Amino acid sequence: MRRKIIGIAHNVPVSIGEEFCEASLDVLTQVEALENSLAELGHVPLRIPFSRDAMGFLRSVEEHHVEMVFNLCETVDENPQLAWHPAALLELIGIPFSGSPSSALMITTDKLLTKQLLKTSGIKTPNWRVFDGMNKYYRNGIHYPALVKPRFEDASIGIDQESIFPDGKTLTRKLDDLSARFGSLLIEEYIEGREFNVSVFGYPHPRVLPPAEIQFVDFPDSIYRIVGYRAKWDKNSFEYHNTPRSFPTDLPEFLLRGIEKTALECSRAFMLRDYARVDMRIDAEGNIYVLEINANPCLSPDAGFPAAVDFSGTSYREMVERFVNFMAQRSENYAHQAVLLA
Repeated sequence: MRRKIIGIAHNVPVSIGEEFCEASLDVLTQVEALENSLAELGHVPLRIPFSRDAMGFLRSVEEHHVEMVFNLCETVDENPQLAWHPAALLELIGIPFSGSPSSALMITTDKLLTKQLLKTSGIKTPNWRVFDGMNKYYRNGIHYPALVKPRFEDASIGIDQESIFPDGKTLTRKLDDLSARFGSLLIEEYIEGREFNVSVFGYPHPRVLPPAEIQFVDFPDSIYRIVGYRAKWDKNSFEYHNTPRSFPTDLPEFLLRGIEKTALECSRAFMLRDYARVDMRIDAEGNIYVLEINANPCLSPDAGFPAAVDFSGTSYREMVERFVNFMAQRSENYAHQAVLLA
């Protein structure tokens, strides 16, 4: 493939010391890893921050003759509800980009829409309720303990041990405070069981990579087995050091096939593209529950998706090369459509 000028679109992270800065600043680790791999592959990487100044972004794309874009935008100016806008803009101007289309990003950013689509698609997910600060929360109809999640955040922002409530009465006392801090909330039944991160990779035909299991090592009974913010980002926490990732090779055939089937059903239902990660819980009866759909998961070298790619026998640089090839295929499709419309 000839040398290409490839943009790396990313959200502008917050400063060190601000709340949840660890999750926000991680995008720069992803940018650097992609820059290094693209340069090794002979391409010219170009960082392009994306903010509400959309015209500035478009000028950079035009002035540098960018041919395709890696889309790493997780928010726009720290607003996760706008995370799908960079993809929509790239679709509008006809530049191929990595990852899922804007429609998939819009749906998966909203935990309520995600739940509704899972349910209508016949895919198991924990029962839930929504609280937006105005509606009355009715404690009946949901089993406890229950986990409260911000409806629009990702990277486990707003999720930790303090987010799980043993009963409805305790939860009700905290709802207004949580809503004032995070906005609309999703209240979800806590599922006890094994947790798996299942990556899907490929275009136009996705394949399921070996599932990763999150181990909860030496967790006392007083701590719920969840991968909250501390487990992902706080290097000084018990959870960070006691939730290692593993790739079990001895899963029963029926369980492995069920996990793979569920991941592919999610990929089709949510119109995911190139790569994705589906987080699942398996209860004691073998029921598979989908917890989260990550349409454009983290690409830091130590993150879950690159780890699954590496375990499957593909290096980080080879992964990046495949992304470029996926975008090149779509570039040819855009050119063909343009000829037909001319």
